[in-house]
Amino acid sequence: MVRLLFLLPILMCLGWYLFLRHYQIPLKQGVKGFSYIIAFNAVLGLILWGLLILTNR
Repeated sequence: MVRLLFLLPILMCLGWYLFLRHYQIPLKQGVKGFSYIIAFNAVLGLILWGLLILTNR
């Protein structure tokens, strides 16, 4: 399960892209959403990495 976590940002970005396309919103307006998705997944990755470091000792 943990090995597949790299798919989370890809699937979230794909979902956001499809949402933008469905409602005919230009990608230029949706860039902020992509940045939020990337930031959320970066924070999630740092938290999981920190937990891995803490529990390996």
